Parts: sequence; C-alpha cells; structure tokens
Amino acid sequence: MLITGIAIATLYSSVCAALWFGQTKLLFSPTREITTTPAKFNAQYEEVLIPVSNVDGSKENIHGWWLPSSEEQNLPMGDRKVILYLHGNAQNIGANAKHANRLKGLGFSVLVIDYRGFGKSDGDVPSESSVYTDAQTAWDYLIAKGFQPEQILIYGHSMGGAIAIDLATKRPVTRGMIIDGTFTSITEMATLDPKYRVFPINLLIHQRFDSIQKVRSLKAPVLYIHGTEDELIPAAMSQRLFEATPTRKAIVLIRNAGHNNTASTNEPLYLGSIKSFFKRS
Repeated sequence: MLITGIAIATLYSSVCAALWFGQTKLLFSPTREITTTPAKFNAQYEEVLIPVSNVDGSKENIHGWWLPSSEEQNLPMGDRKVILYLHGNAQNIGANAKHANRLKGLGFSVLVIDYRGFGKSDGDVPSESSVYTDAQTAWDYLIAKGFQPEQILIYGHSMGGAIAIDLATKRPVTRGMIIDGTFTSITEMATLDPKYRVFPINLLIHQRFDSIQKVRSLKAPVLYIHGTEDELIPAAMSQRLFEATPTRKAIVLIRNAGHNNTASTNEPLYLGSIKSFFKRS
C-alpha cells in the first residue's frame, strides 16, 4: 500500500510538473509552412515584416500580410479604415487567408499577422507574453503607417480574441473590436476537461489569458460572435464576456455554426453584423 501510494503521488507530481513546464506547448500549435495565400482568392496583398524587440534588446521579425482596400485607395488617409486581424492558437496566417479576404470585401484594409513561432515569423515556442507583445507591435505598425486609433478595428478569433482583449486594455482608444468564438480564461477552459479536474488548475496555470477579468476595464465597443454548436469553446463563454463588458456591446449567436465556420455558416448575418457595428462605433 505504501509503495502504491508513493507511486501514485510520484505520478501525480510528474503530471503537475508536465502541465507547468509544458504549458505553452499544450496551448500553442503553430505550423511553419504557409500553404494558402490571399492570391488564391484573387486578392491583392503585400508581404510585411515588422520588427519586434525582445527584453534583452535583440530584434526579431513578425511576418504578415497587408491587404489594401481597393475601395479606399483614393480616400484621404483620415477617412480610411483598417482591421488588425489576430488569429487563434494553431496553424498560421495561411489558414486565415480566406477570412481575411472576406473582411477586406467589406471595404476594410486588413493587416493579418503571424505571432512569433508561427509561419514565417521569427522565434520559437510562443507564450502569453510574447503574443501580447506581437499584437501591440502590429498595432504600433499601423499607427506608424498613418492610421489613427479611431480608424482601427481589432478582430480576434478564438485565442486571438483573448489577445485582442488584452491589446484593447493597453491601447484603449480604438474604433471597436470583433471577438469571434473566444473563451473567458484558460483556467475555465481547463475545468471543462474532466481529466484536469483532479489537479490544482488555478495554481498550475501560468498562461492565463484571463479575458473575463480584462473585459471589465474595456473602453472600446465590442461585438461578440459565437457559433451555437461550437464544441471547442462553448457559446456561454461569449455570453459571459458580453455580460461583463461595460462598454457599448452586442452579441450575435450564429445557429448551427461550430468553432471555425461562423462566417461560412451564415455569411450575410456575419458580415452584416460587422458592417453595422463598425458604422455605429
């Protein structure tokens, strides 16, 4: 019995250690090869490299695409509008080429980036702090291009929604946010999985992405979108974020949509909601 108890305690401790030290690899699933570009959808785009500073003073590059709006090329800079597109925890910008072009079709220019460790961006395994820094750097890149904060709409899908929410707490003046299929926090996501319930999750998680706390301090308007059949992140999480948001807000639940197909399931509702929200922001 004593030996069995020691073995169980050793196994339990080992799993706890693995959850602590391997957390970033559990949360992020980047791929390097980009198999699809906006060219597949006949979209004009430019490759961009944005330098980002590390804490030790060294530099790395974030890779992304700039999709300029053909509708706004002749407009004064102050009348143009842009979306900063922040994707989720897996794959790379290639998996987002179609949707970025879909948003561009609404008359926006779009900047979509890969965080460090994804696609052609420099770096290795990402972390909560590094993706936050990358999003802030992309925002600052748009400001350097001449856009004012009030012209920038932040779009975030899944984990990108958590990154967008964090960005808006640090760059609070923005036109608004589109938060598509995101979660309340990693702690609450972990508690949905029965195999993690026997562990002290709140103590073990250091990559927290604690959006449910951050939304309470938002200044920007927020449109939440979620599929009612999302089996990865329950739509109830977007509902809770919506209820905790103190600014002007709206929530659109798309019937029969899952985690990655909200737009294609009901494109008129999806795009119409974004267009209406931006005009009222």
